[in-house]
Amino acid sequence: MQKGIIIFDKSTYETTIQNLATDFRTIGHSWGVIKSMAEVPLFLDSKASRLIQLADIIAYAIFKHYEQGDDELYSIIANRWDKEGSENHGLCERIKSNL
Repeated sequence: MQKGIIIFDKSTYETTIQNLATDFRTIGHSWGVIKSMAEVPLFLDSKASRLIQLADIIAYAIFKHYEQGDDELYSIIANRWDKEGSENHGLCERIKSNL
């Protein structure tokens, strides 16, 4: 199993998000308990980090694609996800079913 890390832009919600991450690890969420976080969520100021600025742009492109059907930005990154053959490893889609 691989471990992951969650990185956020600095925010006034830092305490709330830290508590939420603890809840995800202990009591879980609608898809289960998160067992593969290597560290608590990390908060960086996007004004000081180009990497966080890039992550913000990518997240925005994904949001526009899935929530608003707007592919203007997503089309730039759509073929950049890590793949092995036709299996996509870089972007995982989870569709919650009400069934």
